[in-house]
Amino acid sequence: MCAHRMFLGVTTSILFTAALLVGCDRGDRPAPTAVRPVGPQADLGVVSDATAWLQRALNVGVILSTDPSAVPWTDEDESDEAGDAITVVPFDFDPSHTNLVRARWLRGTGCPTGAATDLACPAPGDARNEGLLLVKTGPTSTNAAAGADIKGVKGITLSELGYDIRKTVAAANPAGSHCGAGAPRFNVQTTDGFFFVGCNSPPANSVGVGGAWLRLRWGTTACLPAFNAATGLPGCITGAVQSIAIVFDEGTDTGPDFIGLAILDNIDINGTLVGRGPGN
Repeated sequence: MCAHRMFLGVTTSILFTAALLVGCDRGDRPAPTAVRPVGPQADLGVVSDATAWLQRALNVGVILSTDPSAVPWTDEDESDEAGDAITVVPFDFDPSHTNLVRARWLRGTGCPTGAATDLACPAPGDARNEGLLLVKTGPTSTNAAAGADIKGVKGITLSELGYDIRKTVAAANPAGSHCGAGAPRFNVQTTDGFFFVGCNSPPANSVGVGGAWLRLRWGTTACLPAFNAATGLPGCITGAVQSIAIVFDEGTDTGPDFIGLAILDNIDINGTLVGRGPGN
């Protein structure tokens, strides 16, 4: 991969901020020199270090719960979800049958309600306090990923993405859930291309800090920041949505926490929060 695709971490944040100051118009960025095909891939590839997340994301491409190599977890029918316009369906992408990944909505793991309410997620939650558990056990190079397919979004124009993550202080802090440059990330396919929004790369436009949770939001300004798969450069998400998924493919060899686990809640799509789902 060219050197201009390899800036991440602190350098990424600086360059990304600079890019947004210049402007988010697609004409402000160099024209793509090559467009990589996207779609389910058989091998995640071997990554050398944390700076390779963008290359790994390109290799993985689009993964959804309907992928033949994915197992969606919708094994519990909850009738009160029938009217939800947007749903978040967890899935395990494990074509090599490693049994090292898991994605599930679990009761008692999400943002708490009642007397235990966290300042980072003050919006009323579901009565079961469900959270989305994403786990990858073992090295990042393992051909497997946990994820969640966001349904009911085709055709919309994105203005905001986000989630609450069980983590304290800051996204880069090693305590709590894994929040790396490449995971948990949004994979967004639109009519204009394929885009990535990582947990700390690009940095969130808005961060709410609570006792045990962070509320991360992207796109609370005019631009919804993301990495463009065609260029490998930061910019803005444009076009009508074709699909959105959350992908967790960084394992126990990736810092700063080296835990390979994250708990999310209140998945935010244009201000609509989804804090529960099938597969409990």
